[in-house]
Amino acid sequence: MIELRRIDHACLRVDSLDEAAPRWAIQFGLTERGRHGDRALLACDYDAYSLELLESGGPGHDHTGFELGRACSIADARAHLKACAVAFEERDGSLFLEDPDGNGIELMQNRGRETLWPPVGRRTTTNPGFHPRKLGHVNCLTGQIQEQARFYTEVLGMRVTDWLGGDGAWFHVNADHHVMALVNKGYPHFHHFALDMIDWGQLRVAFDHLGQHGRWLGWGPLRHNLGQNLCGYVRIPEEHCFVELYCDMEQLERDHEPRYFPDDPHASNVWGILPPRSYFRFDEAAVASERHQLEALGTPLPPLVKENA
Repeated sequence: MIELRRIDHACLRVDSLDEAAPRWAIQFGLTERGRHGDRALLACDYDAYSLELLESGGPGHDHTGFELGRACSIADARAHLKACAVAFEERDGSLFLEDPDGNGIELMQNRGRETLWPPVGRRTTTNPGFHPRKLGHVNCLTGQIQEQARFYTEVLGMRVTDWLGGDGAWFHVNADHHVMALVNKGYPHFHHFALDMIDWGQLRVAFDHLGQHGRWLGWGPLRHNLGQNLCGYVRIPEEHCFVELYCDMEQLERDHEPRYFPDDPHASNVWGILPPRSYFRFDEAAVASERHQLEALGTPLPPLVKENA
C-alpha cells in the first residue's frame, strides 16, 4: 500500500536561475531558500520550499513532489511501485517516476514532526509582506483521462473527489478538496499549480501587484462550483503554465463520497463566465490572443497547431 500526506512542491525548468528566481520571488511573494547547483528553492510561508526551479532543458514543468504519509516509508512506496509494475528511479532519497502522460512525479520521505507554532506565532526577517500560505494542488491536461485517473488512484493512492462529466477529475489525499486534477483536452500538458491565499482581500492585493508587473488573468476572478474556491489564473508564458491564486477551498468530510457534476457552465463557475479557449492552450497564438484580449474583441482564436501545444 501507499499513502500520500500532501503535495510538497512543483518543479519548473527555466532558462536562467538568475532571471527566474527573483522574478518568481518578487511577483508571487516567495522567499528564496537557497541554490544548489542548477536548482533554486523558493518557499510560500515557513515551508522548506514550495517551488523548485531547475536550470536544465527547455522551460516547462519538470515534476511535482508529493510527501509520503507518516506510516508509509520509501521502502513501502518502492515495494508498491514494483507491485504495480511502474518504472521508477531512486535518487537523493526520493523515488522519481512518470504518469501515463509523461508528467514527472517525485515521492518524498515524510518530513517528520513539524514545529507546533502556527505561522502567525512565528517571527521572521525574511518573509515578504505578501506571500501565499502554501502550495495547494496541480492540474494537468490529458488525452487519456481514464488511464490517468487509474494511475493516480491505483498507483499513487489518491481518492476521487469529484467528476465533471466524463472529462474532468479531481483527487484528494487529505481534507483539501483536491491535490491533483485532470481535464481531458485531447493532449497532455501541465496546466497550472495553485497557491493558497488567506482571503479575497489578499487575492485583490496579489492581482493588483501582478498587474503592475505586466501579468494578466487568463480566467477570473471566479468561484468554482467544484471546490467552492475563489480564484484567478495568471498566465506565465516563460514556463508555459498558469498559476492559480485561490482562497476558501472546500474542506472534505472524512467519509466524503465522489460527486458527479454535469459538464455545464455553472459547475465550472457559479458566476457564469467560462474561460476563453486560449486558457487551454500554450502556443504563441493563444498567448497573444489572451494578452491582447482578441477573443473578447471578436477575433476568433486560430486552430491549434498540435506540435506547438
